[in-house]
Amino acid sequence: MARLTKLTPEQWDPELREMTRPETATDLEMGLTRFFAHTPKIAKGLFGFGGALKVNRTLPEKLIELVRLRVAFFNQCRSCMAIRYTGPLNDGCTEDLVCSLERPEEAENLTAAEKIAIKYGELMATDHLRIDDAIYEELREHYSEAQIVELGMNVAFFVGFGRLAATYHMVEELPEAFQGQAPVAPWNNEHVVVR
Repeated sequence: MARLTKLTPEQWDPELREMTRPETATDLEMGLTRFFAHTPKIAKGLFGFGGALKVNRTLPEKLIELVRLRVAFFNQCRSCMAIRYTGPLNDGCTEDLVCSLERPEEAENLTAAEKIAIKYGELMATDHLRIDDAIYEELREHYSEAQIVELGMNVAFFVGFGRLAATYHMVEELPEAFQGQAPVAPWNNEHVVVR
C-alpha cells in the first residue's frame, strides 16, 4: 500500500490534467503524478523538464531504457522495473538485452558504448564518487560532451525519482511479481507492463 495519498485526476489542477491526459491512462501509467498532484506548480515544472529530456533526446531510446532499468534495479523502484516503454521497444530494446543487465560487463549483446553508459548509471546509483576521469574518458570514446551531459541528466532523473518512488511504495497496481518485500530485478521477468 502506498505511503502517501494518491490524488485522483478529478482532484488535480486542470493544467496538470491537460499536460498529462490521465483519462487515457491506467493507474500504473499515472504513477507518481498521483502524488505530485499535491504540488501542481512544482509538478508542472517537473513534467516540463521530463518532457524536455524526452523530446530533445539525441541518445538512442534503447540506450536510455537500458540505463533506466539498471538504475531501477539499484533503486529497487518496482514500478520502474515493471514497465517497458514502447519507444525503446521499437528501437530494439528486447528482453534479451534487458536480461543482459544482470551482468552487463559480461554481456556479448551490448556494445562498448552501451556498457559504459550502463556503468555510469550504475555508479551514479551506487557510488557516484567512483566516477572519475577514467570513466569520463571512456564515455568520450563513444559520446560527445553534449551527449554525456544528456546522459547524466537522464541518470540523475532516474536515480532521484526512482528512489523517491521506491519510498512511496506504490506497488498495489503492479504485477504480483513486483509486489513483495524481497528484492526484485527487471531481468528474467515475463510479468512486465508495456506502455
